[in-house]
Amino acid sequence: QVQLVESGGGSVQAGESLRLSCAAVYTYRFVCMGWFRQAPGKEREGVASVDDVGTTTYADSVKGRFTISQDNAKSTLYLQINSLKPEDTAMYYCAASWSTLCGSESWRLSRVIYSYWGQGTQVTVSS
Repeated sequence: QVQLVESGGGSVQAGESLRLSCAAVYTYRFVCMGWFRQAPGKEREGVASVDDVGTTTYADSVKGRFTISQDNAKSTLYLQINSLKPEDTAMYYCAASWSTLCGSESWRLSRVIYSYWGQGTQVTVSS
């Protein structure tokens, strides 16, 4: 059974930082894991991913501000978010995939390859 549990969201001022965590409970090692976000009225979009050899991928909109990392010993995925902007306000989801498409950079931020999802953690940024 796979469980992904996010935490670390909150309400912050623009310019502040947050670190989101995703605790993963699973039997087998995933090929890639990612962070997605969904703002009200918008599609869920991929913002960052990391594969099983540590290759990271970021959406252009977050490059330089978001950092994805993982602690395999703790089975935890992180997303460090710096210089938060009001447009970062969204529900943030952790996701995991066993798809071989994780090996393709063009697919790593696509929600279609991810089979397992957490319940999300809300990030709200005020100006």
